[in-house]
Amino acid sequence: MADYDLAIIGGGLNGVSLARDAAGRGLRVILIEQGDLGGAASSATPRLIHGDLSVLERRGFRRVRRALAERRTWLRIAPHLVRPMSFVIPAHADERPPWLLRAGLYVYDALANRGGLPAATTLDITHHPVGNALKRPFGIAFEYADCIVDDSRLVVLTALDAAERGAAIRTGARCVRADRTDIWRLALIDRGHRRVITARALANATGGWTSLVAETVLRQPVPAMAAVQMSQIVVPKLFESDNVYVFQNTDGRLIFASPFQPDFTLIGTVTHGFTGDPAIVAMPSADVSYLCEAVSRYFRERVTPTDVVRTVSGVNLTLAAAGRRDLTMLFHARRRKAPLLTIFGGDVTTSRLRAERAVTRLTPFYPMSRPWTSGATLPGGDFPWDRFETEVDLACHRWQFLSEPQARRLVAAYGTRLPDVLGEAKTREELGQAFGPELTGAEVRYLMAREWARFPEDILWRRSKLGLTMPVADRDALAVFMANPLRTG
Repeated sequence: MADYDLAIIGGGLNGVSLARDAAGRGLRVILIEQGDLGGAASSATPRLIHGDLSVLERRGFRRVRRALAERRTWLRIAPHLVRPMSFVIPAHADERPPWLLRAGLYVYDALANRGGLPAATTLDITHHPVGNALKRPFGIAFEYADCIVDDSRLVVLTALDAAERGAAIRTGARCVRADRTDIWRLALIDRGHRRVITARALANATGGWTSLVAETVLRQPVPAMAAVQMSQIVVPKLFESDNVYVFQNTDGRLIFASPFQPDFTLIGTVTHGFTGDPAIVAMPSADVSYLCEAVSRYFRERVTPTDVVRTVSGVNLTLAAAGRRDLTMLFHARRRKAPLLTIFGGDVTTSRLRAERAVTRLTPFYPMSRPWTSGATLPGGDFPWDRFETEVDLACHRWQFLSEPQARRLVAAYGTRLPDVLGEAKTREELGQAFGPELTGAEVRYLMAREWARFPEDILWRRSKLGLTMPVADRDALAVFMANPLRTG
């Protein structure tokens, strides 16, 4: 008998979504990740949960409807991570005419059961706060509702839910060989120790490494794939209004400028083909300049490459065959050969549905329960999405030493599981050593014990974005603390 029903290689969003779905259906699951959860492309997304207006423009009505249905699901199951937001498209005389934008948003609303989100409307931005940051020639804009998401925490909490349903999550573990007979036999280097496990089915969910893993580790054929790099930039805060700007660029692309942490703005996305090692992906200076120029057409404050405080890039794969770019899953099984799932690409919005469909392909091989993930909240998400501010108020009342921004960050990260992090603390000092104004020893210990954080960058850039503001001395202190987290203080 095999050790596991399903082994998954890769701890990005596709991999952890498979693990959550399969574990909840009663399968014995192990997930193997050589680095940190969400350590590559899954932490370099545009951070949007949306139907994608660019797909609507290409008449992908079914794709948009499906994505908008998933938007409703995410608001229901992850209200701490997924937040509704006003999206604003300023009308530009040289781009799409206003009537076309208005018609497109009408169709967008028609495809969505809005679930409490407001319908699209027209704004006179000469007399509206969203116009304050923009150049004067823009007189009107179109406002519609969509959502933003904390992508890296979505990965971690999906893995946490999988683990609580029985999945084994092994970070710092690398699969070096996989032999396929009627079962899979996998050789692992697990934090320096060699071990062998067996599984009845295998999923390759290694993102930008999918082809490489198929060829060198699994020794299985895979169709020709094309690597695509996606990149964003982070700059100091450009606007005070609580919305996402959607800018039309001269080449027809839509560029998003989103609030990012309290004091920054995230601008993206630019995509192009990629060659090389996905572990070493850097944003070309031409792409940085492209995004700076694109938003400088709209903002009063000109954005230049010298303003960029961080670039965010990741690599994913699509099928190279023309007309098959939307395909994100391959399945192979034949007599006396254990099943192989290959899952790659895709967006954050449809990740849950993508995993559900992939796991369902295994139902002929062993019994499992029905799909379930659309109705089960992620850890900490057991409250209605429109009560987020209430949760913040409750946190401020219970832990009165928290400022409102501190409470907001913590609720957005942990939701109703915040007591697991802060406990019964009455003062900030009771939470242990401080690393900057936000991070405490209690939170670090929680992240190490419950969320697989091993190194400072795991906490500063994926479990949070506190690395944007934390002084070097505090980062060094954090590294020392994490080397011996059980000490007091």
